[in-house]
Amino acid sequence: MTTQTTQYRLEQKRDVSAGFPGPKSAELAARRSAVVAGGVASSVPVYVADADGGIITDVDGNSFIDLGSGIAVTSVGASDPAVVAAVQDQVAKFTHTCFMVSPYESYIAVAEKLAELTPGDHEKRSVLFNSGAEAVENAVKVARIATGRTAVVAFDHAYHGRTNLTMGLTAKANPYKSSPAGSFGPFAPEIYRVPMSYPYREETEIKGEDAARRAITMIEKQIGAENVAAILIEPIQGEGGFIVPAEGFLPALAEWAKEKGVVFIADEVQSGFCRTGSWFASNHDGVVPDIITMAKGIAGGMPLSAITGRAELMDAVHPGGLGGTYGGNPVACAAALAAIETMEAQDLSARARHIEEQVMGRLRKLAEDVDIIGDLRGRGAMLAMEFVKPGTGATTKEPNAEATKEIAAACLQEGVIILTCGTYGNVVRLLPPLVIGDELLADALDVLEAAIRKVAA
Repeated sequence: MTTQTTQYRLEQKRDVSAGFPGPKSAELAARRSAVVAGGVASSVPVYVADADGGIITDVDGNSFIDLGSGIAVTSVGASDPAVVAAVQDQVAKFTHTCFMVSPYESYIAVAEKLAELTPGDHEKRSVLFNSGAEAVENAVKVARIATGRTAVVAFDHAYHGRTNLTMGLTAKANPYKSSPAGSFGPFAPEIYRVPMSYPYREETEIKGEDAARRAITMIEKQIGAENVAAILIEPIQGEGGFIVPAEGFLPALAEWAKEKGVVFIADEVQSGFCRTGSWFASNHDGVVPDIITMAKGIAGGMPLSAITGRAELMDAVHPGGLGGTYGGNPVACAAALAAIETMEAQDLSARARHIEEQVMGRLRKLAEDVDIIGDLRGRGAMLAMEFVKPGTGATTKEPNAEATKEIAAACLQEGVIILTCGTYGNVVRLLPPLVIGDELLADALDVLEAAIRKVAA
């Protein structure tokens, strides 16, 4: 898995010799401050002119290696030729009719692919939307209608979106739910939070099944199983820190949900579509969700999301109860079909596993030399490092958000874009395009390793 067949428009090489932020980016920043709300933040202080494969170029001529993929969106690479061609073809025909008014084939074709690719061989139904948060909201709607119950269980460190309902489901307060300036609440009711399996930060080592029992006991004591419509969980948590639960945790939760008539919803907005080395992260644990939510990597950069679930659950909703003006836009559907075709043709699940081997091989050796890497984790091309204060890794595991910020800044100065995350702001997450070439990936890892060694010293 070392060769790439795509012919790129842009040279797959970093080059920040033009200096940044340059004058054109500075000019755009000034224009932005006059018209764009301050609540919209950007982690990189340059403005994009072009993007292709694993490279982003700014308006001043710098080229950056992209290890963020627009937060796991451009998994097939920026400007994937198949996606571009499909979008151009569809735009020339029609851009919108609203599927709820005048339907079209591509919506159905996407639903057919989702029925084929998502875990389980049961009969399935799908609905298409625009964003991950919208998918999560509608999955909850379906669960409540289908069960006649109202309570929804979410987990510590969870992130599910920024709408009112999904803010309530999200665990992290600042910046998603509140700040020193005040709260975005009140939030939607009937949301309950239980402990996640977070192996690195458990006070004492606990098996996955026991961590699940801990959560289940809390549900049964504080909510009552008969009141729970759904359990909502990210198989690998995203914004919370790329937390991979202990083996056995997810299957035990899913089995309990099945016994109690609770809808098990897997939020695969960030982890789906080959990102973890399988089509979906649920596959690694042998879990078959009742409903799965998807977005990000589904459509090569076009806004599209989906929920796919058991037919009897999805069909419990009355006609008109699900939908939206732009949901399943024909251009986005065309992009999704092309992106999935690229994933299949290039076996990007295997490519993600290859990326994991390359990255983790480097990082494990690095972790032996520096004392600020507390944990390495993840699957496929969804990988993370958790940073701690020097000398605390085996004891207090004190989060080191300062080092994390310094590392990200140092990487950017050398032309590599990385993302941070985590409840404590101390995690670097790596989400390279699945099509990134070995040489480009190695160069990015050279920069990352140098930054970590510098900060650790």
